[in-house]
Amino acid sequence: MPVREHRVQTEPQVAVRVVEQRPSGPVKGELILVHGLEGSSEGGYMRSMAWNALQRGYAVHRMNIRGCGGTEGWCNTLYHAGLTSDLRFYIDQLQSDAPVVVAGYSLGGNQTLRLAGEGHAKVSRFVAVSAPIDLAACVRALGRKANFLYQNRFVRRMQDRLEERRRQQPEAFDPIFERTNVRAVRTVYEFDDRITAPHFGFGSAGNYYTTQSSQNGLAAIRTPTLLLTAQDDPLVPFDVYRNPAISTNPNLTLLAPSHGGHVAFLAKELPRFWADEAILDWLDGTNGGL
Repeated sequence: MPVREHRVQTEPQVAVRVVEQRPSGPVKGELILVHGLEGSSEGGYMRSMAWNALQRGYAVHRMNIRGCGGTEGWCNTLYHAGLTSDLRFYIDQLQSDAPVVVAGYSLGGNQTLRLAGEGHAKVSRFVAVSAPIDLAACVRALGRKANFLYQNRFVRRMQDRLEERRRQQPEAFDPIFERTNVRAVRTVYEFDDRITAPHFGFGSAGNYYTTQSSQNGLAAIRTPTLLLTAQDDPLVPFDVYRNPAISTNPNLTLLAPSHGGHVAFLAKELPRFWADEAILDWLDGTNGGL
């Protein structure tokens, strides 16, 4: 199915890249996918979900978080886990009579749930997969010895991307390097505390996590929303999903298999990518389907 690339200007000096594909027949819904930390529209889970959704009749929009997916020179700011303005802008300008669905993965899941809590009249359903709804608890989990490889990979990618952005836009990113030894950062917490939080005016990582965790808005969600997480997720402790709002808000559905890891959910039998089918079955079945 043909790919259309969109450069979407969401703010005066901010643009994001969206990869769109449409089914050959009638469109059941407009599905917007948002990736995780240091990911992109080309991630395996983004591509497999897009393929399966297209087979079900959904138009798919794989949205890159600002600065990701080869867009390091497209905007003069970083991104953070609670940023919803780019997603909101894209939804606002979407011209379609079909229902709109937003599905976010990991950090993109936190952004998706933040938007769900804020509310958006054009969105019919929200889906959050492996979302770190309590950012502080999830960063602590990332710091465990068993997650050493995950931590190193995230930090290295964040450092590399920041250096590339500095190379392309020195006037915007030189100040970060002047006040911080970026290569001395060893953990995601340190990156957030020294770079992300000050950049956005949160002050500290602690305040950033407290204010931007999507658990804060779960009780306010008024749109059918699926929370999909594995109980053995090494990066998102299942205890955070014991939040009272999840059991008391009738708009929230929690699907939590015992196994699945972080944004993986590989099945022993077909369908191999279990989460894709589970999400689409929920979308097609919720309140009679879309």
